[in-house]
Amino acid sequence: MPAPRLITTHRPSAAAALALALLLASALTPAFAAESSAPPAPLLHPASAARILARTKILASDEFEGRAPGTPGEDKTIAYLVGEFQKLGLQPGNPEGGFLQNAPLVGITSAPTLSFTRDGVTTPMENINNFVGVTARIAPRVEAKDSDVVFVGYGVVAPEFGWDDYKGVDVRGKTVVMLINDPPVTDPATGELDPKIFGGKAMTYYGRWTYKYEIAAAKGAAACLIVHETGPAAYPFAVVTGSWARENFEISALDKNAGKVAMQGWLTHDAGRRLFASCGLDYEVAKKAAARRDFHPIALGTKASFVVENQLRNVASRNVVALLPGSDPKLKDEFVIYSAHWDHLGRDPKLKGDQIYNGAADNAAGCAVLLEIAELMATLPPEQRPKRSILFLSVTAEEKGLLGSRYYAENPLYPLTKTLANLNIDGANQFGPTSDMTTIGLGATTIDDVGIAVAKAMGRTMGPEAHPEFGSYYRSDHFEFAKVGVPSYYPKNGRHYIGQPDDFADKQVKDYIANRYHKPGDEVQPEWTFEGAAQDTAFLVEIGLRLANGDTWPHWRAGNEFKAKRDAMMKAAK
Repeated sequence: MPAPRLITTHRPSAAAALALALLLASALTPAFAAESSAPPAPLLHPASAARILARTKILASDEFEGRAPGTPGEDKTIAYLVGEFQKLGLQPGNPEGGFLQNAPLVGITSAPTLSFTRDGVTTPMENINNFVGVTARIAPRVEAKDSDVVFVGYGVVAPEFGWDDYKGVDVRGKTVVMLINDPPVTDPATGELDPKIFGGKAMTYYGRWTYKYEIAAAKGAAACLIVHETGPAAYPFAVVTGSWARENFEISALDKNAGKVAMQGWLTHDAGRRLFASCGLDYEVAKKAAARRDFHPIALGTKASFVVENQLRNVASRNVVALLPGSDPKLKDEFVIYSAHWDHLGRDPKLKGDQIYNGAADNAAGCAVLLEIAELMATLPPEQRPKRSILFLSVTAEEKGLLGSRYYAENPLYPLTKTLANLNIDGANQFGPTSDMTTIGLGATTIDDVGIAVAKAMGRTMGPEAHPEFGSYYRSDHFEFAKVGVPSYYPKNGRHYIGQPDDFADKQVKDYIANRYHKPGDEVQPEWTFEGAAQDTAFLVEIGLRLANGDTWPHWRAGNEFKAKRDAMMKAAK
């Protein structure tokens, strides 16, 4: 992963591409909940629910084998997407030719063992049932024997909050154990989470597992193990095993990722509690202490030994890139990017029965919306064509750590200084029109002003997600664009479904998380209409057109963590 970045979030952020907010609905806070039961205004750009459904069915069919990178499913997916863009008359998006950007990856299938030894007694951890362990190092085998184990609280170093969970303790060569999410710091006056520290209820980047592995590597740790809890993580341990206990991917690197921790993994909540108990510590007491600024690392007095045997393969994966050239010769070298990841989890031959992770909601539906946006824009009359160019980018390996979008952001086909914005699509509204919409990270950029105006024109309200504690802002492809400074926008459908009971959205979300999220059951359902997706597609088209035709560029709000990166980029380009 990228080098550690000390990021805080004072705006609503939250959990995305993952769990609740990522694929279905996010609630509005009361301040934004002015809603109407009346039908929404006519679509500004009528989209076809039938086309979105049809394309979703194709991409989510068993024929595409779960769309895993480096499999025949990738080849079929790439061929389909390129074929659709060609039918629409779009141009190849790679300036060097073709609709593809090569994204060289390495597939790593890990077979881990892990045990803890204390006072001569060795306790083995059972893979999958007690822990999940992988490595980002591109090596056939990594190992450590008798590595001292240190509990480092939430594993956070945040100077701006006066917070350091390592407190100068040397963890080089050691195994660090830490908790998921941010430290839950309460305001003594109210007893509620303090919004001035780690975003209060909102998860910051410090709470993400990506940050935790990064900072552990920067400190020289041999291994980093995160104790999983369903509530703070926002998803059950089954999601961890479904995502990690299979082939994982890394971007091919000259140093073979030698700077990463040798093993990065997760302990189940029960395994974490038992580990602490075996060391004479109460897990809940230690967890409570970790929520304090004066927490000091705790040497657990036990040693970890692990081996990770890896099967490696080079994977010539690809991003798909299509271009709609701008109509204004003076502006056509400036770009608005729509993104949606094409990949999912592929096939697991170890499973009994259904072995294919079809990924209908995640993210065949998002790709279908991307294609619908492309179709609507490509068929606009010449006088309505966008002045700036539109890039349609369907990226690989989102499920493996946003790798395809990271590769593009670090190796852009067009200058980032000429890129106005990224508009990201992850999931789609399968169930019907809503009177509202939400934005993950509302308040981050001036694109929100455009979104609020467009929603109002459609007779809808706009608000933030209700669960910023889930960290959605850091879990989908827009985040990789944000990290390099490009203003990024991630809107989602609302939860107030027209003509449905108030609890309709909650029921759909809970059912999806329990039964289909990152499971073979994520297939097209009989009740899906995509009428809501058509409504949101029209919204996304209008957003893109207003940005592409506007007189001013969108920018990050003052105080946003990504503003300095953009400012420096644009200053250097002058």
